[in-house]
Amino acid sequence: MGRIVLVVGGGGREHALTIGLLESSSVSAVHVAPGNAGTGAIATNHPISAGDVDGQVALAQSLDADLVVVGPEAPLVNGLSDALRAVGIPSFGPHAAGAMLEGSKDFAKQVMLDLNIPTAGVQHLTEQTDLDEAADLWGAPWVVKRDVLAGGKGVVVTEDRDEALEFIRDSIQTDGMVLLEEFLAGEEASMLVMMDESGFVALPCSQDHKRVGEGDVGLNTGGMGAYAPAPVATEAVRARAISEIVEPMHEHLSSQETPYRGCLYVGLMIDEDGAPSVVEYNVRFGDPETQVTVPLIASDLYELLLAVAEGRLAHSMPTFSTDHALTVVLAADGYPGPPVKGRSITGDLSDYVDSDGRAFIHHAGTGTIDEKLVSTGGRVLASTGIASSLSEARNLAYQKLSDVQLEGSHFRRDIGHRAL
Repeated sequence: MGRIVLVVGGGGREHALTIGLLESSSVSAVHVAPGNAGTGAIATNHPISAGDVDGQVALAQSLDADLVVVGPEAPLVNGLSDALRAVGIPSFGPHAAGAMLEGSKDFAKQVMLDLNIPTAGVQHLTEQTDLDEAADLWGAPWVVKRDVLAGGKGVVVTEDRDEALEFIRDSIQTDGMVLLEEFLAGEEASMLVMMDESGFVALPCSQDHKRVGEGDVGLNTGGMGAYAPAPVATEAVRARAISEIVEPMHEHLSSQETPYRGCLYVGLMIDEDGAPSVVEYNVRFGDPETQVTVPLIASDLYELLLAVAEGRLAHSMPTFSTDHALTVVLAADGYPGPPVKGRSITGDLSDYVDSDGRAFIHHAGTGTIDEKLVSTGGRVLASTGIASSLSEARNLAYQKLSDVQLEGSHFRRDIGHRAL
């Protein structure tokens, strides 16, 4: 009997997970809620918001789902995994208490400090704080973080003192407090760690490009592209990150009354001596990091995610491909500000395979109107290349992207530049 999986969410990450799950010989059907045009072409979409916890649980029950894979962070913080487990459905994604590692930067920072995990120094700023004194402690650049779920947009890093102070004041006014962190210099990398009480495994490290402009300039975005494995995360760096960051966190999370079962995303900063520190934790697969890490899992994705959801990862460890993957995000006119939506997407979106590798499109902010493909969000789609070398994966991704047309859209032409 084939297994039925429900994937919660509707972005590029969920399309990547859906593709990976459908490659499993165990899986007979994947359902996605709410999904996008890409998931709708290969699976069954349901018009239920990712944040509708009761609706998602009811859908999982009606489908008799064998596994639910939760993509975004907000439903996890709001207890979707707890609610699914309460009705006997395995869920890949931590319970609400575990999800607070992303739900509250303040909480996550306190856990790191308690466990002696390397991370930046922090100040808690409120209405009572002398803001000029706080701004002078470390000086520029200033790293200001709101203590709320802000869809990747709650952080400002700036050399401009006035801009920093304005964001600090605005955040205190709306949230009551804000965090000012010491700036960490170095190169960033993302380590996605599959984790349950039985064990953990780190997927190949990736590097994403957060800034909208080439050369990593301009406004912060949800991510304009990514590649894996990232050369900056050498074997020595990985070993240190695992021993100094992942192991103490795994030990802590496994000792809780309800263990952590899901993906722990570790945002690393690697300094010039190869010492890793934690920039942030997320409690789910990254986007666009998922698009370049899931295709590198050579073993059965369904069996891996189910093992984590059931707390038996140690007996079902994955294997990985030696390939390289690179993805380039095509963003809508106006992004990262308010995007222009509803524009027609045309061109060849079919998979491309040649002797060097393959390239395909991950849908993110896409939908259909009168059976025509249109843009529905800021990050519209991503072109992903997979090959035996990073340079070839990059060539394939850009070649595939050149087949796609969307009026006013933009993309970065230098994804992977730090590695290449």
